[in-house]
Amino acid sequence: MFVRHGTRTLALAPAVVLVATLTAPVVSASASEPPERHHARVHTLTTFAPSCATVCGSGSTIGPDGALYVTDGVGGRVLRIDRWTGATSTFAHGLPGRATGVPIGGAMDVAFLGDTAYVLVTVVGPELGQPGVVDGIYRVNPDGTATAVTDIGAWAVAHPPQTDFFIKSGVQYAMQPYHDGFLVTDGHHNRILYASTDGFVREVAAFGDVVPTGLATVDRHVFFTEAGPVPHNPADGKVLVLGRHHRPTRVIASGAPLLVDVEPGSDGALYALAQGVWTLPPTEANAGMPASANTGSLVRVNDHGGFDTVATGIDRPTSMEIVGHKAYVVTLTGSVVTVRLPHCDY
Repeated sequence: MFVRHGTRTLALAPAVVLVATLTAPVVSASASEPPERHHARVHTLTTFAPSCATVCGSGSTIGPDGALYVTDGVGGRVLRIDRWTGATSTFAHGLPGRATGVPIGGAMDVAFLGDTAYVLVTVVGPELGQPGVVDGIYRVNPDGTATAVTDIGAWAVAHPPQTDFFIKSGVQYAMQPYHDGFLVTDGHHNRILYASTDGFVREVAAFGDVVPTGLATVDRHVFFTEAGPVPHNPADGKVLVLGRHHRPTRVIASGAPLLVDVEPGSDGALYALAQGVWTLPPTEANAGMPASANTGSLVRVNDHGGFDTVATGIDRPTSMEIVGHKAYVVTLTGSVVTVRLPHCDY
């Protein structure tokens, strides 16, 4: 199956806390869940696609100028959003639009290498009735246009996964800067890829039907989320740390429905984004459909291998970025909402 999701920009936390994840059961955080009345309130910063009737918001990152950058798969663009005022402007345009008849795709995620932005575009191309369109990574040019640099879709067709699939080019969900290129999750082909900016692609890790989604890197550690297969049972929503140098991939926490992103907070804890409760019939036709409206939540990994709830009632979130004590959450309906994180004045 496949779903949708988020980036991830590098957010530095105290190194000693993050290194501890290799020996401790989970990243250190408050062991007790705050009472319901103490859950953080969700505030709307801006609505960048007010007429959106389908999946508009998707991936995000914090740019070198401190602004929030968000992809709009329907509009084929990347937007720059002022984090203080919510003022929105078009940063990149002319990207391949979502293919007809699919619930997800087009511009999915955005990330920077230095001052240059790159966009992950997926579920487009010849297989989806768009001849000559590249399914992969695009570089944003100074004039706001974009140039395809890495054809992930073609590589995926030539290197099919071991798990079942029905889209040969895969559904790449999130991208994360890594060395001189990007780590990329494919939630349909159930693997994590490495893609350079000059056309090179290789498989980093392959899984069963777990639906890898969001990514975050801190120091040398790679964290990622799994939404789990349809029907996205809460027990299948997990945060994991990717194994390196023959070490196994480890589960850090589980128990949140349809996880789509993970980010480190300034307090050294890991935060995850749950899109929410999924109630559709578990059929192939419903694969990739989002959770029920207003059931999403922001959660924090605790010391018991589970999650403490930070905020609830978020409408189908897709990705988030954390700056200081504030999370910026993108929703598929084309809005950005903010959440104040724990241990600060609300």
